[in-house]
Amino acid sequence: MSKKNIDKLLIFALGGVGEIGKNMYCVQYANDIIVIDSGLKFPEQDMLGIDIVIPDIGYLTENRDKVRGIIITHGHEDHIGGLPYVLKHLNVPLYATKLTMGLIEAKLKEANLLGTTNRILINADSVLSLGTITATFFKTNHSIPDSVGVALDTPEGVVVHTGDFKFDQTPVNDQYADLHRMAEIGKKGVLALLSDSTNAERPGYTGSERSVGIEIEEVFRKAKQRVVIATFASNIHRVQQVFDAAAATNRKVTVIGRSMVNVVSIASELGYLNIPDGMLIEPEEVNKLAADRVVILSTGSQGEPMSALTRMARSTHRKVDILPGDTVIIAATPIPGNERDVGRTVDELFRIGANVIYGPGSVTGVHVSGHGSQEELKLMLNLMKPKYFIPIHGEYRMLRQHGLLAESVGMAKEDIFMCDIGDTVEIQNGVARKGSKVQSGNILIDGLGVGDVGNIVLRDRKLLSQDGILVVVVTLSKQDGKILSGPDIISRGFVYVRESEGLLEEANRIVTNTLTKLMNENVNEWASLKTNVKDVLGRFLYEQTRRRPMILPIIMEV
Repeated sequence: MSKKNIDKLLIFALGGVGEIGKNMYCVQYANDIIVIDSGLKFPEQDMLGIDIVIPDIGYLTENRDKVRGIIITHGHEDHIGGLPYVLKHLNVPLYATKLTMGLIEAKLKEANLLGTTNRILINADSVLSLGTITATFFKTNHSIPDSVGVALDTPEGVVVHTGDFKFDQTPVNDQYADLHRMAEIGKKGVLALLSDSTNAERPGYTGSERSVGIEIEEVFRKAKQRVVIATFASNIHRVQQVFDAAAATNRKVTVIGRSMVNVVSIASELGYLNIPDGMLIEPEEVNKLAADRVVILSTGSQGEPMSALTRMARSTHRKVDILPGDTVIIAATPIPGNERDVGRTVDELFRIGANVIYGPGSVTGVHVSGHGSQEELKLMLNLMKPKYFIPIHGEYRMLRQHGLLAESVGMAKEDIFMCDIGDTVEIQNGVARKGSKVQSGNILIDGLGVGDVGNIVLRDRKLLSQDGILVVVVTLSKQDGKILSGPDIISRGFVYVRESEGLLEEANRIVTNTLTKLMNENVNEWASLKTNVKDVLGRFLYEQTRRRPMILPIIMEV
């Protein structure tokens, strides 16, 4: 009889389930924790003033002596963007493929962490011994080269994390997904599969990236003037196809946008981008060339306010203008939540007189996803044949849909685990069940502050943005408690002072009466005075205006 395990295998996500972005997944057996990916996500609309959001790694910092390393599946921001913040608090070895590591190193250099981080290069054939867990890898297709899936061999069985993937039969860089290795892993037996759910709602197959290159070249040929193409900087296959199409149509390329410049220089240095000699030109040279000999490769496919494309659309870019008759290609789908910003940029481009090719409505296929659609997700399930399935990487409806796909290929409903961040799946002696939650959540980054803006500060910002603020300044005499000066009422974002003199005079009178009454009753604790002023003034202003501004009483004694 086989020996029973007294230790449990824990699988949980600290980000990336029930949301798009900030991917971070953990596999723990006894005293060994392996972390897969460390991403960021962009703030939601109610996160006022927040720059980015990263996972709460409280559980990992508490158990830092158990964390054997962070394995990165590929170089997209939602998988590597959290590293500069995470590695400050969790200095553990970092494992990544060559291109992914190149992109990470640029981030670590900026954060002054390059010298202190133990970086280990891996490839699809690497084998890592991490405590009781052995990690092996398999090649996948995605919209960035050097993407891998991870197989973690634990004493309970093999846990497979697919990374982001699709099955592209004609990949641009001739790096084919390793179907043989996936099938081998499946044949040996997979205990649990964690698989990418981004396109679980989309039937059929995702198109090949190569088809986009053909369309881009066609647009370049037809364009009478300059072509501006905006895409994700990290979509290196797409960037390569822009250079290929430019070479085929005898155009020069200039690159604008900080992240695009960085990625193009890192990828070409490491040999992942092939740029013909003399093709790259500086932005300043654009106007010196004939209009039909230029391609401008730019960031801004998501309508980000400060991106190169948005600034060109508003005619505020320092070096490059878009002219009537130029062709603009937006070669990306809006991330959920960015549709309005993209729409605004497209409107402004049309207003200038550009020909804009964008979105699913455009006749040409200038974008395909980097994620597999339903048939590819089923193929992955059939290759791996897992005992248990945990859909990851997607909003809840996508995870749910992926669960239904797993049922359609023969998995039992009770073997499919729908998880939120912090939920654990416990597996002991081959039996899985939902375990207790671990600490999880969002850490908000605002400027240089990491985690110092929480729900209370956001609530205050929301209040200020909706109804404004009223500051009431009063000076009292220490001897007899009389009002020496004030109350002065300062309004910001509440009412326009010049047109609301009557309202503010009445507010002034109410504050004076309230304070005088309290003084006469010998109430002189500041807390009581402030609370009373807030309550009385708040009631009066709501009756008069149906608004609830933030009221800040400032009381001084002289």
